[in-house]
Amino acid sequence: MKTLFSAILMAALAVGIHAQSRLDNAKKQALQNKQLILLNFSGSDWCIPCIKLHKNIIETDEFKKLETENFIVYINADFPRNKKNQLSSELKKENASLAEQYNQKGLFPYTLLLNSEGKVLKSWEGLPSENALAFSKEIRDIKEHQK
Repeated sequence: MKTLFSAILMAALAVGIHAQSRLDNAKKQALQNKQLILLNFSGSDWCIPCIKLHKNIIETDEFKKLETENFIVYINADFPRNKKNQLSSELKKENASLAEQYNQKGLFPYTLLLNSEGKVLKSWEGLPSENALAFSKEIRDIKEHQK
């Protein structure tokens, strides 16, 4: 019985440890490079505002500069519904864990700007901005005030 309990405990801990791996990695990278973390909750195949956010902001060169110029580490916690778009069970668990911690209301899209410790600096419900340039500028301004 003791062995079974130990095995169950180890399995639970392993899932818990893995569930936050992207966030933990992002925190380490953000701390090392003095970056912020942008965490986006989306429904990539059913949420129209989420699709617009990705097309008009996240997938633009202006937004990608935030990553390449070491302003942010980007994490997308996606919750697709279509069978063909389903994520691996590990990624589903990780996204659920992120939602449990940062998006308990289940808002989509929901975007958070975090510091390297995971503290929320700013959040956006729905589309965060009219365009990628305005959104990127807002993030750059927040980062400047963190110095």
